[in-house]
Amino acid sequence: MLEVLISILLFAFGLLGLIGLEATAINVSVDAEDRSRAALFANDIASFMWAQNSVNVPSSQMTTWNSNCAKLSTETGLPSCVVTVTPTAASPTNSADIKITWVPVHESKTSTVRQFTTRVILP
Repeated sequence: MLEVLISILLFAFGLLGLIGLEATAINVSVDAEDRSRAALFANDIASFMWAQNSVNVPSSQMTTWNSNCAKLSTETGLPSCVVTVTPTAASPTNSADIKITWVPVHESKTSTVRQFTTRVILP
């Protein structure tokens, strides 16, 4: 009888470990999904810059992008989403850094900020 109780106890600890692993897997999956959304949004911004053939973005367009980023936050999970586009001073001169920052939904601390950064170099 004691052996059966010990085996049930070990089995229960194994199940608790699997539940913890499942929670970690879900968090990693959500992070990957958020990064994918940020990358797609950055790609849209880069496409606009290529179409305009300029890395200098008017402030009205930045307002639109931040508004669209806010829509992303309510619809798809990028809360506190902020877009910044910074032309680079170094060579090549026709390049800019696109940075998208957000606070993950599953993070309780607001100090945990995720970011996606990419550089656009126009010909």
